[in-house]
Amino acid sequence: MIRHLLIFMLTLLLLAANEDRPPVIYDYLSKPSVQRFIDKMHKTYGFDKKYLREVFSRAKLDRDTLARYTGKFKRNSTVGSWERFKLHVVNPQTFKEAADFKRKHYKTLLKAERRYHVDMDYIVGFLGVESRFGTYTGDYNVLNALATLAFHPNRMQRFFKNELKHLFLFAKERGYRVEKLEGSFAGAMGCVQQVPSIARKFNEDFDGDGASVWDIEDCIGSIAKFMHHNGWQKGLIAAVPAAYEGKRFKRVRTSHKRMRSLTEIRHYGVKPKLPFPWNRAYLIKTRNRTHDGLWLGTRNFRVLTRYNNSANYGVAIHLIAASLRQ
Repeated sequence: MIRHLLIFMLTLLLLAANEDRPPVIYDYLSKPSVQRFIDKMHKTYGFDKKYLREVFSRAKLDRDTLARYTGKFKRNSTVGSWERFKLHVVNPQTFKEAADFKRKHYKTLLKAERRYHVDMDYIVGFLGVESRFGTYTGDYNVLNALATLAFHPNRMQRFFKNELKHLFLFAKERGYRVEKLEGSFAGAMGCVQQVPSIARKFNEDFDGDGASVWDIEDCIGSIAKFMHHNGWQKGLIAAVPAAYEGKRFKRVRTSHKRMRSLTEIRHYGVKPKLPFPWNRAYLIKTRNRTHDGLWLGTRNFRVLTRYNNSANYGVAIHLIAASLRQ
């Protein structure tokens, strides 16, 4: 009991350190929850206990990752504010890179579009937001990130413990060394940043040389497969901009999870800026420094946010896709 208390106190001290917080050595094997995890992985999936103990003996505590999911929850703290999206993602340089990417990978995009009945421009949008078209796939050690989030209290601990399980299964199925995999602070890997459970479900060999979350052609096929699985309707635009009076919109709560009738939306003084021939929509808000932007989202917009539960994320993908049609 005293040992566990000392370890917990040490963890708190480590988290209170300065902002530059590289992963540090941590005694995971002393935690009962880790021992239970090892037992379950052995009994349910046949993993060798000695192997699992060796892996956890080398796993580190990633303080930067844990800090993102502890304390008071701040909206957009892990997906980015709209101003941040505009600065780093939704800009002329990204639009140019999107057009170049579409030209370079057109045959693969067309193959994915036809096989899964989705729109290639939105596939490009996903790749632009997730990894700058495959050029940045993350430099966090995935094992350290997921072990940290699985075995230290945070607002998504159950989710991350499940992803740690899938990480071991993913590495075993693909023949990877689990301790060598790199990705995001949340354990997402590859050019469409798939967490292990999503990678196991949707990643596929789209070019005949073996499935890989880091292969750009496989990523194109994977995201198309995800869109199709979640009900994407080919040819249906994801969102259109909307107008309202004033600089800030506060008349009703906006949400990418709840549809409203167009009649109700108009009642709040909101009008689509482009033709919108559907009678229901998601009312979506992007907060700029000087004003709020409003959007009317279709059912396809909800598909975008099923990959990352953020309206900002969905609008960013839509704008990259829209830039390709101009």
